[in-house]
Amino acid sequence: MNTFGRLFSVSILGESHGKCVGVLIDGCSAGLDLEAGDFTIDLERRRSGRPGTTARREDDIPSIMTGFFNGKTTGAPLLILIENKDVDSDAYEQIRTRPRPGHADLVAFQKFGGFNDYRGGGTFSGRLTAALVAAGVVAKKLLSPLSIQAQLVEVGGSTKIESAIEDAIRAGDSIGGIVQCKIEGMPAGLGEPFFDSVESLLSHLIFSIPGIKGIEFGTGFACSTMTGSHYNDAILTAAGKTRTNNAGGVSGGISNGNEILLRVAVKPTSSISKAQQTIDVETGLQQELTISGRHDACIALRVPVIVEAACAIVIADLMMIEQKIPRVLRR
Repeated sequence: MNTFGRLFSVSILGESHGKCVGVLIDGCSAGLDLEAGDFTIDLERRRSGRPGTTARREDDIPSIMTGFFNGKTTGAPLLILIENKDVDSDAYEQIRTRPRPGHADLVAFQKFGGFNDYRGGGTFSGRLTAALVAAGVVAKKLLSPLSIQAQLVEVGGSTKIESAIEDAIRAGDSIGGIVQCKIEGMPAGLGEPFFDSVESLLSHLIFSIPGIKGIEFGTGFACSTMTGSHYNDAILTAAGKTRTNNAGGVSGGISNGNEILLRVAVKPTSSISKAQQTIDVETGLQQELTISGRHDACIALRVPVIVEAACAIVIADLMMIEQKIPRVLRR
C-alpha cells in the first residue's frame, strides 16, 4: 500500500502533525556517497516561504538512521526521517466531523472508521512529499549525469504566475497549475510493453503526489487533433533520434532515447477561507465550513521538485532492472 518499486523500492511513512515523516529505501546500491547536505537544495525548493505557500515553516533536516556508514550507503535498507516541529493542530478540530470539500477527509473517515489522524490531513497530507523528495535526492545521485528538471509553467490558467497567485490570495481562494518535466540523457530500452510501460510507472508514482489530477506525455491530449503525418516523429538515426518529440520520449511503452517530456495538472488547494458546503458525519446534517489555519493558496508552487523526485525514483528502478546501475558502486 505504501511501497513502490521492484529493485529500488521506497516505502513512505508518517503524518502531517505526527512526530515525523520519512522514507525507507530498499535496494540502494552500496558505496554511494551521501551526506545531509545533499538534501538541502531539493528540500528547500519544496519548503514554504514564498507568497502563496503556507506559513508553516519546517526545518526539514533529514536524519539518515540506517543503511549508512562512513559517509557511504552500505546496501542495507536506508531509513531517512524528517522531524515535524512547526505543528499547530487547533484549526483542524472542526474538520474532525466536518470534512473539507475536495480533500481526503471524508474518504479517510469512511475507510478507516474514524480512526484516521485528521490533523493536517494526516497521512494524506502534502507534508509527506518531503520524504518523497528525500528519496528523490538519493535516486538522482544514482542516476547522475542523467538530468531531471521540472518547472511550474502555468497557474490558474495564466502564465503570469505571481499576479495570478496574488489575485487568489486576495479572494481568499486557491488555484491549481501545470508543471512540466524533462528527463534528458535517457537510454533507449527502459520499460516493458503494457503494464510496466514507462508512462504507466511514471504516472503511477506521480499520481501518488497529493493534488495531481492529470498527466500527459509529449503532445498529450493535443495528439487527438493531429494527423499521423504531423504527429509521427521522423526517425533520424539508428539510435532512435527523432526530428520531433510528439511521443514524449516513449514508444510502445519503452524509452526511445529521446528526451522524456511530461506535464502534470495540479488541483487547487482544498483549504480555502471562502465558505464551503459540507456535512457533519456525526449528525448527517449539512454544514457551512470556513477553513482557518495555515494553508497554501497554490500548492503547485512546491510541486516541481516533487515531480522530479517521483521521476528519479521510477527511472532508478528501471535502470536497476536493466542492470545499468550496479549493486556496488566502485568509484
